[in-house]
Amino acid sequence: MRIAVVDDAMIIREGLTRLLAESGCEVVAAVASPERLAPVVEADAHLDAVVVDIRMPPTHTDEGLALAAALRSRHPRLGILVLSQYLESHYASRLLQDTPEHTGYLLKDRVSEVGVLVDALRRVTVGECVIDPTIVSRLLNRPRPTTALSRLTTREREVLSMMAEGRSNHAIAAELCLGARTVEAHVRQIMQKLDLPPSADDHRRVLAVLRYLQDGSAEGRT
Repeated sequence: MRIAVVDDAMIIREGLTRLLAESGCEVVAAVASPERLAPVVEADAHLDAVVVDIRMPPTHTDEGLALAAALRSRHPRLGILVLSQYLESHYASRLLQDTPEHTGYLLKDRVSEVGVLVDALRRVTVGECVIDPTIVSRLLNRPRPTTALSRLTTREREVLSMMAEGRSNHAIAAELCLGARTVEAHVRQIMQKLDLPPSADDHRRVLAVLRYLQDGSAEGRT
């Protein structure tokens, strides 16, 4: 994979570059700002993915999200993996709201787990969306108000949490030691209970995950 990295912290940039290179990735650029990244992306037609810090100068708030949106509008098939030091589910919801394909959100703690990092990059390059399991776990375990999600059984919530991590039905079945048809039945029930009817245009799986994230957004801002 051909990867570009943008992070204003030199130590993080160099660490990511080394880890990715040792894992067989080609880091074509490691820059400190979105402005320096733009010409790299425009000049490299074979770039597979970009790793973006969520908070960068000048405001250190959501520059990474703005960069992700700009890249997505110009390069819809480019993989974008946003790294955050903060456990904030509303950032993940905002990132995936409009264009979840080819997009991921991981906590920076995952950087030390190079296998997780590289797997996430591979998945976003092929069009999947990836959400950090820690965010998924936090949303799953916190008390919830009465919403459509409250209709789900414990098993259905478990399946939905794995869907939120970007896992396929096959992977969910293997993890939970269930048959493929059983998982498919759970997914159908989830869609029905979340009022997501079949549609030729909408990705119901993504919509279900977004519903799940949005329910945790207010809690993530506290």
